[in-house]
Amino acid sequence: MKAIAINRYGGPEVVEYTDLPDPKVGPDSVLVEVRAAGVNPVDWKVREGALDGLLDAHFPLVMGWDAAGVVRAVGGGVTEFAPGDEVYGYVRKDTVEHGTYAELVAAPVRTLARKPAALDWAQAGGLPLAGLSALQSLRVLGLKEGETLLVHAAAGGVGHLAVQLARASGARVIGTAAERNHDYLRGLGAEPVRYGEGLAERVRALAPGGVDAALDLVGGGAVQISAGLVADPARIASIADYGVKALGGHYVWVRPDAAGLAELAALADEGRLTVTVASTFPLAQAASAQALSAEGRTRGKIVLLVD
Repeated sequence: MKAIAINRYGGPEVVEYTDLPDPKVGPDSVLVEVRAAGVNPVDWKVREGALDGLLDAHFPLVMGWDAAGVVRAVGGGVTEFAPGDEVYGYVRKDTVEHGTYAELVAAPVRTLARKPAALDWAQAGGLPLAGLSALQSLRVLGLKEGETLLVHAAAGGVGHLAVQLARASGARVIGTAAERNHDYLRGLGAEPVRYGEGLAERVRALAPGGVDAALDLVGGGAVQISAGLVADPARIASIADYGVKALGGHYVWVRPDAAGLAELAALADEGRLTVTVASTFPLAQAASAQALSAEGRTRGKIVLLVD
């Protein structure tokens, strides 16, 4: 199979479009023909070795944890899926080696759900990690109908999904974003505010009593700003700043969750959740896709398409 792999940590220069053996399929896994693979910031951080202290890695290392595709074969113990099924998943395993930037991936059934029929391949490929990050973050915040949520980096890959999920639950959403993305956020149902100095004052102009909960998706001091706007620090969550725990908040490291993926798919099929795809790249141009991701300026998701 064709795949994007690295043989050592480093910058874009270590990325190779290469031939590798087809993956083996275990008893509780399925072999998926990948049609699209989402690009996430964690992918280029893995490439650079930033997660080496957390996860065992083996080379050659195929990057990527998001995939959408068609089941080609199933393991002997699998009853959930059959060849020909369209699926999508957050295929993170216990070690980093057999990722989704490839024509084929062996995916444990615990990482998969049926693809939302309402989404195309690119949208489905971009949803799993970001969608589960948003869903699991909102769960730890205990967001309720009628409450106000502040989302930092609301126009990004996770942010635009968090906005929609919060709105679907009946919450009011204030979202930080560059001014060029303010109309976009309004279209998702959020009230936009500009980044930068004076952010807390701009939020209080919209919510004079502060907000009920805050979700940090960017780091860089967003948690500290949130602490001045939220009465209970336990209602601050971050996927970007581990220091949130010292304030009494929650650090969220997204977990594979088949039930969560099914929930996201149902919302998409009901027309309550969509995925904005900012850019698509062919698999062979994964290095360029990661470079764009590293800029941190895209609206929505970057996705690799696999022929």
